[in-house]
Amino acid sequence: MDKSIKLSPAQPLSKVCLDKGLSDFEAVFNFVKQLPYGRTTNRSDFTQVLQEHKGTCSTKHALLKAIAIENDIDDLKLCLGVFEMNPKNTPKIKYVLEQYHLDYIPEAHCYLRHHDDIIDITFNSTTEPSFSETLQYEVHIEPNQIGDYKVTFHKSYLKTWIKNEQLHLSFNQLWKIREACILAISE
Repeated sequence: MDKSIKLSPAQPLSKVCLDKGLSDFEAVFNFVKQLPYGRTTNRSDFTQVLQEHKGTCSTKHALLKAIAIENDIDDLKLCLGVFEMNPKNTPKIKYVLEQYHLDYIPEAHCYLRHHDDIIDITFNSTTEPSFSETLQYEVHIEPNQIGDYKVTFHKSYLKTWIKNEQLHLSFNQLWKIREACILAISE
Protein backbone atom coordinates (compact mmCIF):
# COMPACT_ATOMS: atom_id res chain seq x y z
CA MET A 1 0.00 0.00 0.00
CA ASP A 2 1.36 3.35 -1.00
CA LYS A 3 0.78 5.58 2.03
CA SER A 4 2.19 8.64 0.24
CA ILE A 5 -1.02 9.08 -1.78
CA LYS A 6 -2.08 12.72 -1.61
CA LEU A 7 -5.55 13.38 -0.19
CA SER A 8 -8.25 14.73 -2.49
CA PRO A 9 -9.55 18.17 -1.43
CA ALA A 10 -12.84 17.31 -3.18
CA GLN A 11 -13.65 14.60 -0.62
CA PRO A 12 -15.27 15.58 2.72
CA LEU A 13 -13.13 13.60 5.20
CA SER A 14 -9.98 14.24 3.21
CA LYS A 15 -10.73 17.97 3.27
CA VAL A 16 -11.03 17.90 7.08
CA CYS A 17 -7.65 16.16 7.22
CA LEU A 18 -6.11 18.65 4.80
CA ASP A 19 -7.42 21.49 6.99
CA LYS A 20 -5.54 19.87 9.89
CA GLY A 21 -2.32 19.93 7.85
CA LEU A 22 -2.45 16.23 6.95
CA SER A 23 -1.64 16.13 3.24
CA ASP A 24 -1.32 12.43 2.47
CA PHE A 25 -2.60 9.08 3.71
CA GLU A 26 0.59 8.41 5.68
CA ALA A 27 0.16 11.64 7.65
CA VAL A 28 -3.45 10.72 8.47
CA PHE A 29 -2.41 7.18 9.41
CA ASN A 30 0.30 8.45 11.78
CA PHE A 31 -2.02 11.09 13.26
CA VAL A 32 -4.77 8.57 14.02
CA LYS A 33 -2.26 6.00 15.31
CA GLN A 34 -0.91 8.34 17.98
CA LEU A 35 -4.36 9.23 19.32
CA PRO A 36 -5.25 7.69 22.70
CA TYR A 37 -7.68 4.81 23.07
CA GLY A 38 -11.13 5.94 24.15
CA ARG A 39 -14.75 5.83 23.10
CA THR A 40 -16.02 8.86 21.26
CA THR A 41 -19.35 10.47 22.09
CA ASN A 42 -21.07 8.44 19.36
CA ARG A 43 -19.39 5.07 18.92
CA SER A 44 -20.94 4.67 15.44
CA ASP A 45 -19.59 7.96 14.08
CA PHE A 46 -15.97 7.41 13.11
CA THR A 47 -15.62 11.04 12.00
CA GLN A 48 -15.62 12.08 15.68
CA VAL A 49 -12.07 10.74 15.95
CA LEU A 50 -10.95 13.90 14.15
CA GLN A 51 -12.84 16.19 16.57
CA GLU A 52 -12.41 14.37 19.88
CA HIS A 53 -8.81 13.22 19.27
CA LYS A 54 -9.37 9.70 20.56
CA GLY A 55 -10.83 6.49 19.23
CA THR A 56 -11.40 2.80 19.60
CA CYS A 57 -10.48 -0.09 17.33
CA SER A 58 -13.72 0.51 15.45
CA THR A 59 -13.65 4.26 15.01
CA LYS A 60 -9.93 4.62 14.25
CA HIS A 61 -9.85 1.88 11.60
CA ALA A 62 -13.22 2.83 10.05
CA LEU A 63 -11.99 6.41 9.66
CA LEU A 64 -8.85 5.24 7.87
CA LYS A 65 -10.87 2.92 5.63
CA ALA A 66 -13.31 5.72 4.76
CA ILE A 67 -10.43 8.02 3.84
CA ALA A 68 -8.89 5.20 1.81
CA ILE A 69 -12.20 4.81 -0.07
CA GLU A 70 -12.30 8.55 -0.77
CA ASN A 71 -8.81 8.39 -2.25
CA ASP A 72 -9.15 5.15 -4.27
CA ILE A 73 -6.91 3.07 -2.01
CA ASP A 74 -8.50 -0.28 -2.81
CA ASP A 75 -6.10 -2.74 -1.21
CA LEU A 76 -6.90 -1.80 2.39
CA LYS A 77 -9.70 -3.82 3.99
CA LEU A 78 -11.62 -3.05 7.19
CA CYS A 79 -12.03 -6.26 9.16
CA LEU A 80 -14.23 -7.35 12.02
CA GLY A 81 -12.65 -10.26 13.83
CA VAL A 82 -13.37 -12.17 16.99
CA PHE A 83 -10.41 -13.18 19.11
CA GLU A 84 -9.83 -14.72 22.52
CA MET A 85 -9.20 -11.71 24.76
CA ASN A 86 -7.08 -13.10 27.58
CA PRO A 87 -4.48 -11.94 30.12
CA LYS A 88 -1.62 -12.78 27.75
CA ASN A 89 -2.76 -10.57 24.86
CA THR A 90 -4.59 -8.01 27.03
CA PRO A 91 -2.84 -7.89 30.44
CA LYS A 92 -5.08 -5.17 31.88
CA ILE A 93 -8.06 -7.56 31.99
CA LYS A 94 -6.34 -10.27 34.06
CA TYR A 95 -8.09 -9.45 37.33
CA VAL A 96 -11.52 -9.08 35.73
CA LEU A 97 -11.28 -12.55 34.16
CA GLU A 98 -9.87 -14.09 37.35
CA GLN A 99 -12.77 -12.67 39.34
CA TYR A 100 -15.22 -14.57 37.11
CA HIS A 101 -13.05 -17.67 36.59
CA LEU A 102 -12.74 -17.17 32.84
CA ASP A 103 -9.62 -17.95 30.80
CA TYR A 104 -10.74 -15.59 28.04
CA ILE A 105 -13.74 -13.85 26.55
CA PRO A 106 -14.44 -13.60 22.81
CA GLU A 107 -13.98 -9.99 21.78
CA ALA A 108 -15.06 -8.37 18.53
CA HIS A 109 -12.21 -6.27 17.20
CA CYS A 110 -11.82 -4.02 14.16
CA TYR A 111 -8.53 -3.67 12.34
CA LEU A 112 -7.20 -3.21 8.83
CA ARG A 113 -5.77 -5.80 6.53
CA HIS A 114 -3.42 -5.09 3.66
CA HIS A 115 -3.18 -8.37 1.75
CA ASP A 116 -1.92 -10.82 4.42
CA ASP A 117 -0.75 -8.17 6.88
CA ILE A 118 -2.86 -7.13 9.85
CA ILE A 119 -2.62 -3.45 10.74
CA ASP A 120 -3.86 -2.56 14.21
CA ILE A 121 -3.46 1.00 15.45
CA THR A 122 -5.94 0.77 18.32
CA PHE A 123 -3.05 1.56 20.64
CA ASN A 124 0.06 3.40 19.51
CA SER A 125 2.19 0.27 19.37
CA THR A 126 4.84 -0.97 17.00
CA THR A 127 4.56 -4.57 18.12
CA GLU A 128 2.83 -7.38 16.25
CA PRO A 129 -0.92 -7.38 16.94
CA SER A 130 -1.28 -9.63 19.98
CA PHE A 131 -4.77 -10.81 19.10
CA SER A 132 -3.86 -12.47 15.79
CA GLU A 133 -2.75 -15.73 17.41
CA THR A 134 -6.23 -16.30 18.87
CA LEU A 135 -8.32 -14.99 15.98
CA GLN A 136 -11.43 -17.18 15.71
CA TYR A 137 -13.36 -15.41 12.95
CA GLU A 138 -12.89 -12.60 10.43
CA VAL A 139 -15.14 -10.78 7.96
CA HIS A 140 -14.62 -7.65 5.84
CA ILE A 141 -17.00 -4.81 6.67
CA GLU A 142 -17.69 -1.25 5.55
CA PRO A 143 -17.03 1.76 7.80
CA ASN A 144 -20.76 2.28 8.46
CA GLN A 145 -20.96 -1.23 9.99
CA ILE A 146 -18.94 -0.42 13.13
CA GLY A 147 -22.03 0.53 15.13
CA ASP A 148 -25.18 -1.56 15.31
CA TYR A 149 -23.91 -4.28 12.97
CA LYS A 150 -20.75 -4.89 15.02
CA VAL A 151 -22.59 -4.87 18.36
CA THR A 152 -25.36 -7.20 17.09
CA PHE A 153 -22.79 -9.55 15.58
CA HIS A 154 -20.72 -9.60 18.78
CA LYS A 155 -23.73 -10.24 21.02
CA SER A 156 -24.88 -13.09 18.79
CA TYR A 157 -21.38 -14.59 18.84
CA LEU A 158 -21.27 -14.41 22.65
CA LYS A 159 -24.69 -16.05 23.03
CA THR A 160 -23.54 -18.95 20.85
CA TRP A 161 -20.26 -19.17 22.80
CA ILE A 162 -22.11 -19.34 26.15
CA LYS A 163 -24.21 -22.21 24.81
CA ASN A 164 -21.31 -24.09 23.18
CA GLU A 165 -19.08 -23.73 26.25
CA GLN A 166 -21.98 -24.58 28.59
CA LEU A 167 -21.15 -21.62 30.78
CA HIS A 168 -23.16 -20.93 33.88
CA LEU A 169 -23.49 -17.26 33.01
CA SER A 170 -26.33 -15.39 31.41
CA PHE A 171 -25.67 -13.26 28.38
CA ASN A 172 -26.26 -10.11 30.47
CA GLN A 173 -23.70 -11.27 33.04
CA LEU A 174 -21.15 -11.99 30.32
CA TRP A 175 -21.76 -8.62 28.64
CA LYS A 176 -21.16 -6.87 32.00
CA ILE A 177 -17.90 -8.79 32.38
CA ARG A 178 -16.94 -7.73 28.86
CA GLU A 179 -17.71 -4.08 29.67
CA ALA A 180 -15.58 -4.36 32.84
CA CYS A 181 -12.74 -5.63 30.63
CA ILE A 182 -13.14 -2.66 28.26
CA LEU A 183 -13.10 -0.30 31.23
CA ALA A 184 -9.89 -1.94 32.50
CA ILE A 185 -8.28 -1.47 29.08
CA SER A 186 -9.27 2.21 29.06
CA GLU A 187 -7.56 2.95 32.37
